[in-house]
Amino acid sequence: MRYVSDSDAKQRLAALLDTVQRGPVTIRREDREVAVVISPTDFKRLRSNDVEEFQRFCNRVSARAKARGSTQEMLDVLLNE
Repeated sequence: MRYVSDSDAKQRLAALLDTVQRGPVTIRREDREVAVVISPTDFKRLRSNDVEEFQRFCNRVSARAKARGSTQEMLDVLLNE
């Protein structure tokens, strides 16, 4: 991963935007990482991974609930209380 200072990021914004098309860039301020800039393509990929992981989590919870005898009717009662 590439690193730049916050002042370099401000001064060379166009170059920074070109660079993130090839990979993430971390922006540092006073020796601390304060931001990471990524391309829209990488952002969409990360977001879709979050959705897919959440769906896998929901599927695991659902399977465990069914294995323990939970039904849709029981869930409806719980959610309507």
